[in-house]
Parts: sequence; C-alpha cells; structure tokens
Amino acid sequence: MATAFATCLTAFAQNNDGIKTGNGMKETKTLVAYFSATGTTEEVAGMIADAIGGYLYSIEPEKPYTSADLNWNDKSSRSSIEMNDSSSRPAIKAGLENASEYDVIYLGFPIWWNFAPRVINTFLETYDFSGKTVIPFATSGGSGINNSENALKKAYPSINWQTGRLLNRATKASVEDWVK
Repeated sequence: MATAFATCLTAFAQNNDGIKTGNGMKETKTLVAYFSATGTTEEVAGMIADAIGGYLYSIEPEKPYTSADLNWNDKSSRSSIEMNDSSSRPAIKAGLENASEYDVIYLGFPIWWNFAPRVINTFLETYDFSGKTVIPFATSGGSGINNSENALKKAYPSINWQTGRLLNRATKASVEDWVK
C-alpha cells in the first residue's frame, strides 16, 4: 500500500511541475503571447489559448497606444515613427514570469506597415526564446503575414520558427482546426 501511495504521489508531482505526463513523455508548456492595439488580435489569442490550454499573456507597452498614435495616415504618429525606424524598441511592461519554462510560444500581433509592430521585437529581445518553437499569428486589415514572418526569422535565427497564419475573421472552429 505504501508503494502504491508513493507511486501515485510521484505521478502527481511529475504532472504538476511540467516534467512528465502519465505516459512518461515530456509535457509541453505552451504560451500564447500577443500584442493587440484594438482588441482584434486579443480575441484571436483568447481562442488559441482556449483551444490548446495554453497560458495567455498580453504584451503591453509601457505607454498604451492612443487612436492618434495608431493613425497610419499621419507620418508623425507614434506608430508611423516606430515602424519607420527598424531599431525602435517601445518599452513593455514586465510581467511574464518563468518565460524559459515554455516550450512552444504562439506569438500574435496586428500587421503594421506589412510587418510585426516593433513592440514584438522588444518582447523577443526581453525574453530568451532561443531554441523554443515560436508560431506567429496575426490579424490585418489588408497585409499578409509572410513579410512579418520572414523579418522575424531573419532577426531572431536562434528561434525555431514554425509557419504562422493570418487569422482575420477567425472562428473558434477555424482556430481549433489550425492548432491541430
């Protein structure tokens, strides 16, 4: 009886600390990190986290974007200035604990000027995701995700990038099909 209790206790401890599953395989910890300026990407990120059971994390700039900041028709708007400077790294709020524990990261963002917003670069440079699997997803009013993916792969070659997906008008069913 003591042996059975010890076996159960060991299995419980292994499952709770993310080391092994019941079949002895390594458990994968998944993070769904996203930046959303208007709520569109946030909605999709929530669907992904629900579908995979991952931890949902909002990448928040220290200074939130206003409507005027997001006016892409204004060359002096904050987003226009940031996107015209490839070295721009808007500060983000800290808060992601134990980033190194995640094996798979779904990384979501809106497409700005055909690329990921510079705040995504800040996030990737704040936490070390070298060797981790990162799967980008995006929302956009008219651009595809390919240029964003290619630029991120080039800038962060130590990350194991997987093919991403543009998830405009995503539904729960379409997200579930994609993450399978």
